Amino acid sequence: MYQPNEPLVLASIAPSDTVLDIGGWARPFNRANWVMDAEPYETRGRYGTPQGGERELFGPDRWIRRDICEHTPYPFGDKEIDFVVCSHTLEDVRDPLWVCAEMIRVGKRGYIEVPSREAESSRGVEPGQVGWSHHRWLIDIGEGGITFLMKYHTIHSDWRLSLPARHLRSLPEARHVQWLFWEGSFAFAERTIHGPETIAAELEGYVRRVRPYPGWLLTLDAGARATRTLGRRALGWIRRHA
Repeated sequence: MYQPNEPLVLASIAPSDTVLDIGGWARPFNRANWVMDAEPYETRGRYGTPQGGERELFGPDRWIRRDICEHTPYPFGDKEIDFVVCSHTLEDVRDPLWVCAEMIRVGKRGYIEVPSREAESSRGVEPGQVGWSHHRWLIDIGEGGITFLMKYHTIHSDWRLSLPARHLRSLPEARHVQWLFWEGSFAFAERTIHGPETIAAELEGYVRRVRPYPGWLLTLDAGARATRTLGRRALGWIRRHA
């Protein structure tokens, strides 16, 4: 969880509230009364000191080990949970839409945090990768809720489809993540794109909107690509008529 938001989350939780942490294994939220994750209680805390208080309010008997994307309802009644924490989990899992739906069903309100699309679209996180190699989604959180776009593999194939490492290094910490405090419900949806040209256009369009590259470089590259295309067409014509 983005550190400046930790006290804001704690301030949103009353002493009598029941709290559920979904996907909290890597860095559990100690104020949670329940944690649900695919990994075991005994190996919790792999990625640093727990957050959410000095003392765990859950224990092995309140650690629910399960696949959070399995289409079996979570073991809680409708609106049984007062506050749900789901931090840096949705980008990892195969069906974040199911997780969002169940979060809304069992919870009255909560906090969601995921990597920003800027960070996930940047090179420099891992060698030879764009963003994190194990993340499945490019996510946007806005006034309309949460939108999930598959992290298409072609994002790794061309520099024009991702942001340079220097852009990632220039981002303040707050722009590495995005978050949502919600109450009652929130909107969520998946965007689907069909066809390699359309996918490339979407990825390149996002990069152009962020504008990490100078205009002269994009113009030069567009000219070079046009020349290559013309050359391929000429070669194809020669082969067909030879």
